[in-house]
Amino acid sequence: MSTINIKRVKSSEIELKDRLVSIQRVAKVTKGGRTFSFSAIVVVGDENGVVGYGLGKAKEVTEAIAKGIDDAKKNLVKVPVINGTVPHEQYGKFSGGFVFIKPASTGTGVIAGGAMRAVLESAGVHNVLAKSKGSSNPHNVVKATISALSQMRDAYTVAQHRGVELSKVFNG
Repeated sequence: MSTINIKRVKSSEIELKDRLVSIQRVAKVTKGGRTFSFSAIVVVGDENGVVGYGLGKAKEVTEAIAKGIDDAKKNLVKVPVINGTVPHEQYGKFSGGFVFIKPASTGTGVIAGGAMRAVLESAGVHNVLAKSKGSSNPHNVVKATISALSQMRDAYTVAQHRGVELSKVFNG
């Protein structure tokens, strides 16, 4: 298995917008009955190639969301976005969640479901075809989507990695 080169970004340098992907009420059974709390999955991004996700847990909904946003700001990655779409097709996997992301022409829009849509829009991808397979658990789908996006490389990065000129990447 090849190592994934994730490019980390500092959240203090950019303006981030947050999207709530999922919120769930969870229960802990104690001697005195059930104790309820909330778990929130949040995606943050600058809609210009930077995206991250976070999980927050608390007794109150607003507190759980705030904790999720703080956690998401600590897990930011840089994604190559070219003309509002992704540079190439890519599969992503996390646990039982599998995703497939494919570039699309201008005007197509974000063709993706639920949790994937939140991640792609936060990353600044405006035209993309995406499919989620396997587990529909928002945790797994978000992590698989971030995994797929972080594996993507643009032509300039490929040329640098190979040590050749940019024109040689396309002409073989």
